[in-house]
Amino acid sequence: MGFALKIKTKNGDQHIISDLNEQTKIEYLKNKIQMLTQIPPPIEIRSGFPPKLLSAEDDATLKSSGISSGETLIVDTKPLSKEEKEAIERAKRLAEDEILARQFADPDGSSVPNGILLKQVVDADNSCLFTSIGFILSGKVDTTCGNYMRQIIAQNVHNDKETYNSGILGRDNAEYCAWIMQESNWGGAIEVSILSQHYGIEFDVVDITNAMINRFGEDKQYPMRGFLLYDGIHYDPLYLESLNGDSQKTLFSVEDEHFVFEMAQSLANEAKSSRQYTDVDKFTLKCLQCDTQLKGQNQATVHAKETGHTQFGEV
Repeated sequence: MGFALKIKTKNGDQHIISDLNEQTKIEYLKNKIQMLTQIPPPIEIRSGFPPKLLSAEDDATLKSSGISSGETLIVDTKPLSKEEKEAIERAKRLAEDEILARQFADPDGSSVPNGILLKQVVDADNSCLFTSIGFILSGKVDTTCGNYMRQIIAQNVHNDKETYNSGILGRDNAEYCAWIMQESNWGGAIEVSILSQHYGIEFDVVDITNAMINRFGEDKQYPMRGFLLYDGIHYDPLYLESLNGDSQKTLFSVEDEHFVFEMAQSLANEAKSSRQYTDVDKFTLKCLQCDTQLKGQNQATVHAKETGHTQFGEV
């Protein structure tokens, strides 16, 4: 009598596989199951009673895996890990970006600025950097994403005390981790750099105080980039809106969409020439905890170190 197995899926379908023997490889069995059931890979197989997950390698035989002729195998799609789901989402986003790139291109396929680079205004609530990066990632303004991003930053800093030392942070590692978790404190270059590495995206900060674009993650050769507008104290995200206004884009190919970088540079030049920025060395702040008025960012920093006060407002 030949070697045969009954295959049963979670939705109740049943199949018989009979062209097997004890030396048949698990890989062949999986391929046969996928062909009969149309279940997309990867699949998981359960055997025995009660059914237990088959953990044998693909090059193992049915005999060595403990599978006997006449058994019923229960098969289903293998649940994806968090990393696999994230990889699929990244691939999906890249595919969507390619489609949008074609929408923003001339009929001959050349990549041109068939749209306008605009600023999405976000709240000046001390978490504007995080809200702006959240908009670049999702296309939506979500003021609650700051708490999650602060946790990401604190965890990265805590886990790498050698890199994030007091010389880099301007304070003790543990003190910084507690500091960044407070919603009253602002993010800056360190935080942009960490989030760039975490999300695998280049963030280009269009600094209109000096008409420069600072690229975070440039050395990592990330395929996609997003743009942040910085006026010396506040961050807003930039996005490309199509000329007919029916679509917008927040992530761009580093390799192919050079025109967006050029548009961002032009925007920085125009904003600087019209002085659309805040001079952090000259603007006046008030400590919201003791009402002391302070001139510029440096005085605010000194005051914070001397008093422990961290809540400031612009006058």
